[in-house]
Amino acid sequence: MHSKQLAGQKPKNSTQHFLDIQEIKDNCVVLKDGTLRSVILVSSINFALKSEEEQVAVIQGYAQFLNSFDFPLQIVIQSRKLNIGDYLERLKTVEKEQTNELLRMQTAEYRQYVQELIEIADIMSKRFYVVIPYSPISDKQKGFFTRLKETLSPGSVIHLGHQKFEKYKNELSKRIDYVIDSLASLGLKSVQLDTQSLIELYYNTYNPEISSQEKLVELDKIQVEEEEESKTESEAKELKVKD
Repeated sequence: MHSKQLAGQKPKNSTQHFLDIQEIKDNCVVLKDGTLRSVILVSSINFALKSEEEQVAVIQGYAQFLNSFDFPLQIVIQSRKLNIGDYLERLKTVEKEQTNELLRMQTAEYRQYVQELIEIADIMSKRFYVVIPYSPISDKQKGFFTRLKETLSPGSVIHLGHQKFEKYKNELSKRIDYVIDSLASLGLKSVQLDTQSLIELYYNTYNPEISSQEKLVELDKIQVEEEEESKTESEAKELKVKD
């Protein structure tokens, strides 16, 4: 009897209840406390191949970069197993379309070599991100009991109105432009992640095993399907009215 009661019990809260993310829209991550986050993908440089003088210049430039901000930054480095499935498929297509028999054989051997190399060794890829926050009220201005309540109640949500969201987004955009310009002065290329890229980033982060097997549907396709469904429903309502 006791075992049946345990089997019948279901978790009251889903995993999303314990995440800080409320929604992702307009290239921004909206957290449950009403603050915004933006993520920038940054290129890398080979520090070991530079001369001693160049290394010193890079270190000094990086120190100036960190000291030039009056707001916090989060630097994230992600290591993921390299997925070259699409690359192997392209090689297979090139192999089939190759008219020269010798080149076709060389392409097949190269494709086989790459596939075996990936199976033998775990080849990892690294990506570098900079997370830029915007919080109108810093944690220092919050009282102890307010911060304690936020910690104990992660599901509490602050809904942002459209005007307030646009205001916060404009302030965040200024920080984004400043960070991108500062990184460019260090010889690093950077780009802000759009809504689709942010969704994929967090999906891959929280579901590393599933994401390698299942790919997310593009946001544009979902929106098109929703528009078609709403259009179909409106047309059906019009037909009922006419009848």
